[in-house]
Amino acid sequence: MGLLTREACEGPSGPQPDFRLMARRGRVIIAIRVANPSIKTVGLVIKREDPRALKLAGEICQWLCSRDLAVLAGNQSVDLPDVESVEMTALAARADLIVVLGGDGTLLGVARLIGSRETPILGINLGGLGFLTEITIAEAHETLERVVAGDYEVDRRITLDAIVEPSPESSSAGRQFRALNDVVLNRHQLGKMLDMHVTAQGELFCQYRADGLIISTPTGSTAYALSAGGPIVYPNLDVTILAPICPHALTYRPVVLPDYFELEIRLGATDHDARLTVDGQETAEIGPHDLIRIRRGDHGVALVRSAHPYFEIWRNKLRWG
Repeated sequence: MGLLTREACEGPSGPQPDFRLMARRGRVIIAIRVANPSIKTVGLVIKREDPRALKLAGEICQWLCSRDLAVLAGNQSVDLPDVESVEMTALAARADLIVVLGGDGTLLGVARLIGSRETPILGINLGGLGFLTEITIAEAHETLERVVAGDYEVDRRITLDAIVEPSPESSSAGRQFRALNDVVLNRHQLGKMLDMHVTAQGELFCQYRADGLIISTPTGSTAYALSAGGPIVYPNLDVTILAPICPHALTYRPVVLPDYFELEIRLGATDHDARLTVDGQETAEIGPHDLIRIRRGDHGVALVRSAHPYFEIWRNKLRWG
């Protein structure tokens, strides 16, 4: 979440009513967006292999249709009455609210499709609390009713843009990715290290020799970066985490940098089988002279907040106490 002055939060006629502002140390944080929305179309993303998701999806569809709301289902082969099945990109473009029935992995796939619209995402976890899918099945109906009525708040999570710029010797085309959790650089062959030259904001930062490198958002700090020894970061902070994977020297430690730093990564000349993985779901082959740029994304991801504080989710998921 970015720190903004009060003037930046005001329109030509004063403060905008769509936002609730919370002051801290003389500055104002846009902590949450208060809904006064016009939700006319709801998109459903369903984990089809889970019977609980299918049952809940049917109940939600019936409830939404009874309130004259249009319902879209993304890439679904399930038979839901009065539901239009569309491609995921079309769902992201048309829906005013997206309801995810699944786990954090299902939500990650949806989040990368949301662009400048920043459509609110309501994540319902089929097992229990998730780091991203914070709503339990027992809370689903009550929460959805509040959201449709306009009584809800969102967390705006930052994203990362990862741009792969091929070297002149490479025949591959450049690619760009969007990550809500993390961008990971490693080798196909386990146990083989990479030489990674990293600059931050134009200055040489570090020359890592490690099995790989994780560049994470605060949202992703409880994912792969945590397994690599990285810190748990409060999800609304404006920072980027760099966590080396099995580094050659113990002095290579995870670090936290301001999220406005643009990172550039180049590999050593002999690193021919490297790959880039985004949110554990998208990959790209990286050549030894390719340049990887990583920066904060222009658009965030709006997650509908549950009644569960972050600390409660951490305690439950990480089994603290």
